[in-house]
Formats: sequence, C-alpha cells, structure tokens
Amino acid sequence: MNVDMYVAVSLPDISIPVNMISMEISLTAPCCTPLQAAPLSESEAEELATMLKALADPVRLRLLSFIAAAEGGEACACDLTEPAGRSQATVSHHLSQLTRVGVLEREQRGKWAWFRLDHDRLTGICAAVCATSTD
Repeated sequence: MNVDMYVAVSLPDISIPVNMISMEISLTAPCCTPLQAAPLSESEAEELATMLKALADPVRLRLLSFIAAAEGGEACACDLTEPAGRSQATVSHHLSQLTRVGVLEREQRGKWAWFRLDHDRLTGICAAVCATSTD
C-alpha cells in the first residue's frame, strides 16, 4: 500500500481536527491553503510545529513508510527493528513520538503493539503547510 498525500479528491470542504484544534481545509484541490486563508494563531502554530518536528526525522519517516507499505497498512513494532536498522528501544521511542503527535494509531494485541497511519492527521498536516498556485 502506497500513501500519496498529494492526491486530488473531490469532496466538499470539511474540518479536520489537528491536535485539539479544528482548521478548515478544502479537499477539492491537491493541497489546501489554510496558511494563505488566514494567519495561524500562536497555539495553532505551536501544535503544527510539534507535529512537523516529530516528522522531521529520517528514521521516523522510514518507519511511516514501512507501516504504510505493510500488508493491510499496519505493522507490529517487532517487525520494524530489522528494516529500520535500529534497536527495539530506538524504534519504540520513535513510534511513541509519532503516536504522541497523532500520525500513528497504536493498538495493543497481547504483548505486541501494532501501528497504522492516521490518514486524516497526515492529510491535515499536509493541507496546513501546502500552498497552491493562485494563477
């Protein structure tokens, strides 16, 4: 499964929660323009920066890609250490950071933790920072 956050869809405008804040975004264009529509409040900017900081790590981006490409769009933490080339503790730390900012959903199954992408959150992050041409 391949995730492309820049796919154009034809849906009405909706509101997607972004870390306890609702930002109006339009899903009728490949990327939405809330930054162009109105300045972010200080709290919105802080929340968005926290999410972007969590994503601004090569190991975390690779973990997201492994999970997105996994069969069924989910992966067990135990299966991510080898492809990531990192220790179990390091992978767990990175997964915790991604879960904390809401881009991953975590489900405990027995002693194993399974992760899947929160597509709405990732779409909301993309929409918040993507700008479209005004031509």
